[in-house]
Amino acid sequence: MTASIAYGAVEVGTELPAQSFPVTRATLVQYAGASGDFNPIHWNEKFAREVGLPDVIAHGMFTMAEAIRVVTDWTGDPAAVVEYGVRFTKPVVVPNDDTGALVEVSGKVAAKLEDNLVRVDLTAMSDGKKVLGMSRAVVRLA
Repeated sequence: MTASIAYGAVEVGTELPAQSFPVTRATLVQYAGASGDFNPIHWNEKFAREVGLPDVIAHGMFTMAEAIRVVTDWTGDPAAVVEYGVRFTKPVVVPNDDTGALVEVSGKVAAKLEDNLVRVDLTAMSDGKKVLGMSRAVVRLA
């Protein structure tokens, strides 16, 4: 696969389609099983509160993975992402109800680089709080 977005078709400031990702306790259990990360802060409310958290929180790597989907869906090719990094700024708190939490992600082209590369800056929010800082991806376009 190759990116479906042409380098010449984007400018600095081009906005990517925003997406929202629901996160429930069931989602966290599924991610824990797939990743092998069974830290009790991600599934045990009593333990999470005992260590000072407001409730069970989503895995940071899960949140990071959900956020980059905005970029991979935009390019049409996950392999177009050549670099990606974030800072974890706030946890995604996941209540034990039918709704859970929502991670809302937006992105825009922040810089055009050489060799058909662009830098995309992402903003990830949950419950009105920025949950990822310095969230940036370098992407190779067609």
